[in-house]
Amino acid sequence: MTRSIGRALVAAGLALAFALPASAQDEMPKVGDQAPEFTMTGSDGKDYSLSDFKGEKAVVLAWFPKAFTGGCTKQCTAYAQQGDLLKDLNVAYFTASTDTVEDNTKFAESVGADYPILSDPGGEVAKKYGVMMPDRPLAKRVTFYIDKEGIVRGIDTMIVTEDAGAETAEMLKELGLTE
Repeated sequence: MTRSIGRALVAAGLALAFALPASAQDEMPKVGDQAPEFTMTGSDGKDYSLSDFKGEKAVVLAWFPKAFTGGCTKQCTAYAQQGDLLKDLNVAYFTASTDTVEDNTKFAESVGADYPILSDPGGEVAKKYGVMMPDRPLAKRVTFYIDKEGIVRGIDTMIVTEDAGAETAEMLKELGLTE
């Protein structure tokens, strides 16, 4: 098993077993589960739904806690700067947070994002994915890898923010989601 896949599977298991409260454990989809449907507005003003990509492309949904904060800025900047590693893979990739569309639009501009940053200001989608922090209206840093049929094929909770784009490209290849 390669390092990235092993790390993601171990991290997902540990997160489910130890780091998440019981209510979130019940909500977070597991590898092999159907990913929850979502529709969120991107920093480009367009609405994106998981079903838009069914049968066409794999989807990466990389949650982050808060725009304009240290680790989140590094993560979203990494997707922008390392995006050339993702663009030829025939996948749709997004970062997402519970920030407003207005905040994420400004944030996308500040980090030079050439991909949509999705907004879930009420946290409804984050709750479906089991990534809401129990004590704050923010999402945890978790990346979901979803295949063309909407099945979760990988979950990563051990994100190295500075290398998020490159690690996502590597994980997509290892999971066979680039075709």
